[in-house]
Amino acid sequence: MPGLITIFLIIITISAYLFSRFLYFKYQNPFVNIVLLSTSMVIAILVLGDIPYQAYVPGQDIMTLLLGPATVGLAVPLYRNRHLLKQYGLAICLGVGVGTVISMMTVLLITQAGGLPREVIISIIPKSSSTPFAIEIARMSGGDPALSAVFVIVTGTFVSILGLPLLTRFKITHAVARGSAMGTVAHGQGTAMALLEGGQQGSMSGVAMGLAGVFTSVLTPVMVVLLL
Repeated sequence: MPGLITIFLIIITISAYLFSRFLYFKYQNPFVNIVLLSTSMVIAILVLGDIPYQAYVPGQDIMTLLLGPATVGLAVPLYRNRHLLKQYGLAICLGVGVGTVISMMTVLLITQAGGLPREVIISIIPKSSSTPFAIEIARMSGGDPALSAVFVIVTGTFVSILGLPLLTRFKITHAVARGSAMGTVAHGQGTAMALLEGGQQGSMSGVAMGLAGVFTSVLTPVMVVLLL
């Protein structure tokens, strides 16, 4: 019986994703966000069906295993667009570096001005890196890994909804710039949305996501010293 429930919940999750993806391509509205909509649908089904979260965990663990192959799969569009790295490599590195510093400094200044506890501030600082980076950074720096993961997800969801429309609003149309911006600020979720827009955007977003994680790992100890 538990095995059947796990299979059922996996099917529900995949169906919610496919339906959300269908709506996104049909209406092309930033608020019809695939991650937000599919997650809300799954939560609603669990609540309405009185299904405890613990019953969802086994299926979640199985689907989480696919994150590894999916991440490796980003190498395919990256290989196809490797000429962009040769042409814009320096600009991408500088852009991601500056974007990472601005993001971290903004968080540090706002949270300090708000009088938040040191542990919370350290947990929020790596919010624009991917979840594995943020969790380890928070753990090594004295923050709360779980809290850091929450801020990463919230940041990714928010930017995946508004990021591309804002870039369009400000007339930023170059594929490399759009992809790099999404990967720098919105990590995995931003990369997923960039991939939906195009292979060049997605591949550059994947590169930016990795670079942002490295920059965040190096800069966080400096930010912690500033905080102290």
